[in-house]
Amino acid sequence: MVGSMFAAISGLKSHQTKMDVIGNNIANVNTWGYKTQTANFMDAAYRTAISGSAGSATSGGVNSSQIGYGANVGSIGVNYSLGNRNPTYDGKDCMIDGPGFFIVKSTPLAGPIPQGTALTSNDGIMLSRVGMLTFDSAGNLTDPQGSFILGYPSDNNGNIGTDLNMITAKPNQTYSSISVQADGTITGVVSEDTATPANKGTVVTLGRIAVASVSNPNGLDKTQGYYYKIGPNAGTVSHMEADATTGNILSGYLEMSNTDLSTEMANMITTQRGFQANTKIITVTDQMLEELVNMKR
Repeated sequence: MVGSMFAAISGLKSHQTKMDVIGNNIANVNTWGYKTQTANFMDAAYRTAISGSAGSATSGGVNSSQIGYGANVGSIGVNYSLGNRNPTYDGKDCMIDGPGFFIVKSTPLAGPIPQGTALTSNDGIMLSRVGMLTFDSAGNLTDPQGSFILGYPSDNNGNIGTDLNMITAKPNQTYSSISVQADGTITGVVSEDTATPANKGTVVTLGRIAVASVSNPNGLDKTQGYYYKIGPNAGTVSHMEADATTGNILSGYLEMSNTDLSTEMANMITTQRGFQANTKIITVTDQMLEELVNMKR
């Protein structure tokens, strides 16, 4: 069987994979915090028809001649550039204006994580670019999927600690509004305090939302629901307060998808044409084989 058939089949598979990636990008054009992916092709294996040789005093050198067997998807990269700000006018919504990540966990922490400890996904910790804050019925700071948003809780006097843990509402208190400062400090206006009614209307500090700094963001593994798993090639993942390096936290905003529709539409057209051209190679190769079979007639 001729090699052009197999080369075209590999091209079809590669272009289909790229179209899958483009389709996912377009599907998530309005997904908060989504990061665009790109499928990168690489040429497949080669067959050497003529081996190369160096020149000598009596003969000239010969360049090698190789025949390729199509293309494969070499990698699928992620574009971690910052998406645009979308104002929500809700203090409980926040985004990181930089490369940092929110730190979440689907189950309660077994204990505080000291400052300077590297984070891994072995204990269920995940990362996110979306900060939609709420308090559950137990008073824990969570996201819309029920995962705990981790940070540095404050004591009853408002002093913020340095160990990573869950942030909770103060006992007997509910809040009429929540706001987040640039460094992640989260405060609430007391709407009711069943133990001390005089606290109604006062502003209390609940803690400080932590952010994660990732050495190699492309080593993270995407999962459903805004979350990233810390992959084996992510490098060191540290927890810290938000600053200019990780990006300050903006309250009242959510990060939009960084999908560029015009780019994706152009990529879709070129990918479709690439797929179409590979099908044409299969058709022409089939015609050549048909001619070969019919030669004796």
